[in-house]
Parts: sequence; C-alpha cells; structure tokens
Amino acid sequence: MIDIVVEGLDHPEGVAWGPDGFLYAGGESGQIYRIDVDAHSYTQLCTTGGFSLGLALDAESTVYVCDLTSSSVLRVTQDGAVSTYSTGAPERPMVTPNYPVFDNHGNLYVSDSGHWSQGGGGCVYAVRPGGITSVWSTGASRFANGMALSPEGDYLYVVESLLPGVIRLPILADGSAGTLEVVLELPESVPDGLAFTADGTLLIACYRPDRIYALNSTGRLSVLADDPLGTDIAAPTNVAFGGADLRSLFIASLGRWHVAELRLNSPGLPLHYPEAPVELLGKL
Repeated sequence: MIDIVVEGLDHPEGVAWGPDGFLYAGGESGQIYRIDVDAHSYTQLCTTGGFSLGLALDAESTVYVCDLTSSSVLRVTQDGAVSTYSTGAPERPMVTPNYPVFDNHGNLYVSDSGHWSQGGGGCVYAVRPGGITSVWSTGASRFANGMALSPEGDYLYVVESLLPGVIRLPILADGSAGTLEVVLELPESVPDGLAFTADGTLLIACYRPDRIYALNSTGRLSVLADDPLGTDIAAPTNVAFGGADLRSLFIASLGRWHVAELRLNSPGLPLHYPEAPVELLGKL
C-alpha cells in the first residue's frame, strides 16, 4: 500500500534520508525541504533559485544537491546557507548534474546527463572531499541519471535513461573506473532512480511509466509498484530508504506535489554519511 507522507511540495525530484532522522527533498524552484515523516510536515531550509535534482547528505545533514540551473553541485547547511561545492572538472564543466552518491571515503560521485535532445553525452564525475573534481568515467553517456553503490561498494550502478536501462561501472582497486557492463535494458520506459535493499535487490524507479521495478540478485525482474492513474506515484524519479528500520521506501513524484511511502519487508542498504568534507582526504 502506498501512503502519502507530505503534500504541498513543488514537484520534487530528489529525495534522500538524512542521518538526523529527517527526509529531505527538493523542488523545481530550488527548494530544499526537511520532512518530518511521523508528523507529516515539512520545513523549507532554503530556495537556491535553481531546480533541485538529486540529493545526498553528510554526517552533519548538510545537503549536497545537483542544481540544474547553475550546472553545479550546491552545498546547503542546516541554517539554509548555500555555497557551491563543484562545477565540474576544469577541462569539462558540468552540464546537467543529476544525482550524487557518497562512498565510504567521502568521495562524491555525480552523474551528468548531458543533453536529452542530443542523446546524452554525459559522464560521471568524482568529487574529492573539499570539492576537487575530475571526470571519473565517460562510459555512462546515454543520459546518466540516478545512481547507487553496490552493497559491497565495488560497483557504481547508473541509470542510462536513453539506453534505456541500467549499467554498472566497476570501482577498481586504485579508485578508477572499470569497463562498463550493461545490467538491464528496459524498453519502452524512462528509468530514473535507483536504490538497493540490504539483500542486494536493486529498485528502479521509472519516470515513464509510473512504475518501480525490483531486480533481485539472481537477475529476476518484477514490478514492485505500478500506478496506471499516476496519482500516488506520478513520474517517480528518485527513491530512498529511510525510517528507523530502513524499511520505508520514500518515492519522489516529479509529476505531482508529494512524497509517497511504501513499506517493504527487506530494509534498504544503509547509505554513507561522511564527516564534513576536508580537502585532500579520500581515496580517488
């Protein structure tokens, strides 16, 4: 059963669970929302003036948001202060930063979708703690979108919305990217967001149709949630596990004004919340 957690948001695309026990979401005018899921209420930390896409948080619940308008990753503290964390590599500025993922070293992987009308052409950046940025892989070039680290941390899974499907990039011992592998193709769909359960099942949220798939560790694909009317989940983009037991899957509906919740039997894979980034730390 899909429940509505909170109404009145501005077409949220990004959603992420924070270490402080709040859910965070973004809006299409750059809003960053902090949501109390038990009280079904929210406060607004800030408005960046951009368009908030994917979100990630550090140990202090500072929000790192991919901002479409400024083509950058912004950093939003709990008092609402906004600063620029990364604009891309010196030789390759960001175009459409879409989704950020922290690893356990504090490195932030950021997908750049490129241009939809031009078939993508994006990449994946690695942002070292402190903001030094390099192009990590040019392999995910077909509109790189949502991402998730594998349970073991040895692969970065990436949605390619124009594949359409999911690929993965090995994270090699020296931190560099290995050769792209296609995990799954999803014809006649526009996949968008990813999240892993603790047992290794990969959840795939689709902007079109209004559906969430589950790909288990043996490669069996099933439909976890489907909404032909597009009311409870409408253009579901990013998904995130949260709650005290990590069994709540929170779903951002870009096509409407709410975040929904679906309770699952298997908990989600815990995310990495690094300490506030300090320059020159990290593995890459």
